[in-house]
Amino acid sequence: MADESQIKQALTRHRLAPSKQRGQNFLIHEHVTSRIVEKSGVQPEDVVVELGVGLGSLTLPLAARVQRVIGLEIDRGIVEYHRETGDLPANVSLRHQDLLTADYPALAAECGGRLKIVANLPYSITNPLLFQLLAHRTVVESATLMVQKEVGQRLVASPGTKEYGVLTVLFGACARIEKLMEVGPGNFYPRPKVDSVVIRLSFSQPPEEFAGAPPFDFPLFTRLVESAFQQRRKTLRNSLSAMERYGYPREVLDRALAASRISPTLRAENLTAADFARLAANLKAVAACYPGS
Repeated sequence: MADESQIKQALTRHRLAPSKQRGQNFLIHEHVTSRIVEKSGVQPEDVVVELGVGLGSLTLPLAARVQRVIGLEIDRGIVEYHRETGDLPANVSLRHQDLLTADYPALAAECGGRLKIVANLPYSITNPLLFQLLAHRTVVESATLMVQKEVGQRLVASPGTKEYGVLTVLFGACARIEKLMEVGPGNFYPRPKVDSVVIRLSFSQPPEEFAGAPPFDFPLFTRLVESAFQQRRKTLRNSLSAMERYGYPREVLDRALAASRISPTLRAENLTAADFARLAANLKAVAACYPGS
C-alpha cells in the first residue's frame, strides 16, 4: 500500500474500516516504512516478529530484507483480507493473534533465539504491550516500535523532568533506548491527532551503568519503582510506605535508604534506574536480617 486512496479503496472493497477501539492507524508512505526497516538494523538472516500487520505496509519491506517474517494480527477481517488477496510474500507467516496474549517464549523457540520485533503499535495497547515486553525481556533481543511521541519522550526522559516516571526507570534498567525518527500524522490513514516516534529497545545491550552488574530482583525493583511514583510529589520516605503492604516495614525501608546513601527527603523523580536498583538490593538484604523475616 503506497497511498491513502489505495488504502481507502481496499478497505471499502473488503468491507473493512480502521478500528478506533483498537487504535488502528495505517502507514501510507513507502519511503517511511522503508526507513523504519532500515533503521531497525534487521539483517538478511533474521527471523523477525511483526506485531500488528495491518495492511502490510511495513510487512512488505521487512519481508524483502529478512529471511522470514512472523506477523501477528488481532483483526480477523484484516487476516482474511491478506488470505483472500494473497498480497503477502511467501516468507511471511500471518497469524490471527492478540499481541497481549502471545506466547513470546514459544515464538523465540520457533525463531531459534531471542526475538527481533518490529511494530507500528496500535496506540490503544502501547502501554500494556510495553509491559509485556518487559515481562518477556529475557527472550527479546530488540524491539523497534512506532509509538506516540509522548510515550517516546517518557522512555528517554531524564531524572527531574515531568516525563520521567515508571516506564523510564523500568526500561532504563534493562534496555538501551534509541530514538530513531519522528513520524508526523500525515503519514497515516486515518490521521492520528498526535505525532509519533520510532524507538529501538535493545534488551541484549544493557545500559552502561548495568553492564556487567549481577542480576537483581526485578519484581522487587518493579514494586519499589511503582510505589515510589504512585505519589510522585511526596518524599521517598512517605511514598515508599506503600511497600509495607508487601511486608517491608518502615524501619526496614529507612535502613535500606540509609544503606543506599539515598536521602529519604528526595522524590522518586530524583533517582536514576541505578539508584532504584541499589535500593532494591539493599532492601532485600536488610529485610533478610530483620527480626521476624
